[in-house]
Amino acid sequence: MFTNRRKNVCGTARNGIASGETDNRRAGRRALCRMAAVAALALAFSLTAPISGGMRYVKAEGRPVKISSCTISGGDVVCSLSAGSVPSSDDGKYYIYADEVYQDGTAGNIVASVDAGASVTASFPLNYNTADSNLSRKFLVAVKSGGQMIQVSDEHYITNPEAIAAHTSARRDTGIKGILPDLTKCSNGELQDLGIQQIVYNMDMDEICVDASVGGAIPFAYNGQTYYFNGGRIASFDSMIKSFNNSGIQVTLVLLNGGQSPYAQDLVHPAARGGDCPGYALNVADAAGVNHLKAVGAFLAQRYSGQAGCGQVDNWIVGNEVNARTSWWYTSSSSLDYNVNIYVKAFRIIYNEMKSQNANVRIYNSIDQEWNRKSNPGSFLARAYLDQFNYYMLREGNIDWNLSFHPYNSPLYDPYAWNGPSVWVKNDLSTPYITMQNLELLVNYMHQSQFLNPAGQVRSISLAEIGYTSVFGDEKQEASIAYGYLKAASLPDVDAFMLFRQTDDAYEVTESHLAMGLYDLNGNRKPSYDIYKNLGTANAAAAKARASQIIGMDIDQMIGQGIMWTRSGTGVIQ
Repeated sequence: MFTNRRKNVCGTARNGIASGETDNRRAGRRALCRMAAVAALALAFSLTAPISGGMRYVKAEGRPVKISSCTISGGDVVCSLSAGSVPSSDDGKYYIYADEVYQDGTAGNIVASVDAGASVTASFPLNYNTADSNLSRKFLVAVKSGGQMIQVSDEHYITNPEAIAAHTSARRDTGIKGILPDLTKCSNGELQDLGIQQIVYNMDMDEICVDASVGGAIPFAYNGQTYYFNGGRIASFDSMIKSFNNSGIQVTLVLLNGGQSPYAQDLVHPAARGGDCPGYALNVADAAGVNHLKAVGAFLAQRYSGQAGCGQVDNWIVGNEVNARTSWWYTSSSSLDYNVNIYVKAFRIIYNEMKSQNANVRIYNSIDQEWNRKSNPGSFLARAYLDQFNYYMLREGNIDWNLSFHPYNSPLYDPYAWNGPSVWVKNDLSTPYITMQNLELLVNYMHQSQFLNPAGQVRSISLAEIGYTSVFGDEKQEASIAYGYLKAASLPDVDAFMLFRQTDDAYEVTESHLAMGLYDLNGNRKPSYDIYKNLGTANAAAAKARASQIIGMDIDQMIGQGIMWTRSGTGVIQ
């Protein structure tokens, strides 16, 4: 992924995007306590299991009531409930609880009660933009047994927040050719000369969140509280986004949590505090963090809906390479489930708050290329993280989430996009890494029925960060960029190819052999500039011919026939 901070090659933080070859975490959740009189009933509905740190969590195990849906209808939330076997209770009632994401079981508020049955509907007010807003809460069903409330369903979230969106702005989808821009070169028409259709850039909450004491702060009243945003930084983003929009360029922003600002400490998860990392898990553990996060999501989506005179952002990526725990989404826990659970809760909040402002905005998660191999023991495998993320999404209400993926070469400095090391790049799901060479594996994986969106469609896949070094020769970078772009363009489910970056970064070049820009450190265009400029245009034949000459095979044939070359070794440059 990219960011404005820097690290070494194991997790290179780059001017707004980060590479992603590192990661790590820790866990802890409370078990629900039941009185002895109702222990048997509780055990029938749940199962406790130990996780790291001596804490415990409650895992659903055959709960008898299912929440089939929770949707907004007018000013209400309507929940459809079903049960193969109606659980016995003291009063024959189902009680619907609305929990904040940091609450478990019957800790929230009862918002409705209905007669228990095999198929019933419960409704209650949405209370949008009030202190009692249910927009981003989770709902569950309980029954009263032995005078105690017992949870009898899994949790479920609202899945159609777009139903109340004030804006449904037409998306600016024009093509996949993208880049991480060098803002110093954006005023001279060079992005237009390159034919850039999309840009990706970071937005760090540290930079935009302030309090009332900061001069020029922008107040935002939401859910009964007032929050403040940095007027100067927001004005800079306004100007940048509008400028790109005016040039016909679609904007994707990556929402990061740097964890350094005194005004955004409540957004840092308690399990992440005290860490040393450029990215921290968002705080979904208490009211202060959750309420602030709701306001951030609503403010940004409203302001950049294309209807407020501040520009339009079509795509938001929540975090960067979140499976890379010790690099980009830090907590002190090494539990996969604990970390995914935190991320899912944050994602749900941002998704519902943003979609309730602009119905057409897309929200993406973010994982790296480390499919079955961790380059750092603190990381989680991308495949395992994706699977667990999807598990929670299906269990708690399927929504139209989308996937941001970074199919870098392995190692990162390997210059051959079309001919990777055979030990790292394989043509089946056992592959240690997914790069551009075997990207079809990811695409086909996302075609599985359990990964489809609520409409039964394959989710949007954004290659939001991808790049190739020229340290080992300009010609290798030329051919790699051509191969990567053309491979992406050949896959209909890929909606973005974001080249990293426009201009080389001195630290990355000297420390990591990563000269990934189209410009060198002296501001000179590399040969790869013309290659990228011509791809996707009437002059594409010249770019393809040049790449084919370097590769030693017709590039259209290689991609069209799925020909995959690999070489022996682990990445030694030849």
